[in-house]
Amino acid sequence: MTHSFSYTHYDLDLQRGGTVVEITLSAVANVRLMNHANFDLFKNARQHKFLGGVAKQSPIRLKIPESGHWHVVVDMEGHPGKAQSSIKVVPLAPQKPAQRFSAA
Repeated sequence: MTHSFSYTHYDLDLQRGGTVVEITLSAVANVRLMNHANFDLFKNARQHKFLGGVAKQSPIRLKIPESGHWHVVVDMEGHPGKAQSSIKVVPLAPQKPAQRFSAA
């Protein structure tokens, strides 16, 4: 079983806990920050846990709670239209430039 709604997926790969993810949106959308196991559940339309929720302002910033493989999903479930999104990972070490990710 898969979702009846479309979504934009960003694979953040391995990230350190405490890293901030900044998501910029063009419209109200749902934003879900999930670890790899929960993303697998999400892909199969199963119950999953995530950080985030309905993003009514942009950008929103979410903090990765623990080191591991992380994913961000932006979807329009329950919202009209389509939101454009972009994502930036702000590293813990301020001397490094921010990593940018494109949708998968």
